[in-house]
Amino acid sequence: MAQEELRIGCVVMAAGSASRFGANKLAREIGGKSLIRRALEAVPAEAFHRVAVVTQYPEVIALAAEFGFQAIENPHPEWGVSHTIRLGLSAMEGCDGVLFQVADQPFLRRETVARAASLWRERPEAIVALGHRGQRGNPCLFPARFFPELMALEGDRGGSAVIRRHPEALVLVETAAEELWDVDTPQALEALAWLL
Repeated sequence: MAQEELRIGCVVMAAGSASRFGANKLAREIGGKSLIRRALEAVPAEAFHRVAVVTQYPEVIALAAEFGFQAIENPHPEWGVSHTIRLGLSAMEGCDGVLFQVADQPFLRRETVARAASLWRERPEAIVALGHRGQRGNPCLFPARFFPELMALEGDRGGSAVIRRHPEALVLVETAAEELWDVDTPQALEALAWLL
């Protein structure tokens, strides 16, 4: 299949209960924008055949519609990240690869996500992820051959479990460290705010 015919899906994972944060952290603002708006702005929609946002929050469902993305409700976030992955992947029928993007990396840039998609088109057999100096981060793009393993994940196990089983398949896209930083606590949010 020609590179331009390869169809890539994107799943934005925005369903977690943020237990360490103590509230819906995706609604919290940094630099005048909520974390979830920053996440959706980082999606280069033109690079993807389909974009879906998996969430438990009505306000995120509304925001996904504003961006023209499919919204998928996750009524059971307590079932862990594996359930979010299954819900998102189930909406990606016909895709040759799917990129999974978390929603709490405020410095992630759409140009960088586009670079990951572009590299995968050149290496469609590989798992492509962002990284900094050899340390893997998110997002991660999986080819269809790994979909069964992703669908079989249980509990709070995510794509990292699949990558650990297939380290030879991993290719990293080098990027700035701050693009990989995520926000797990209010303290982390405050610590990052000064950078904007």
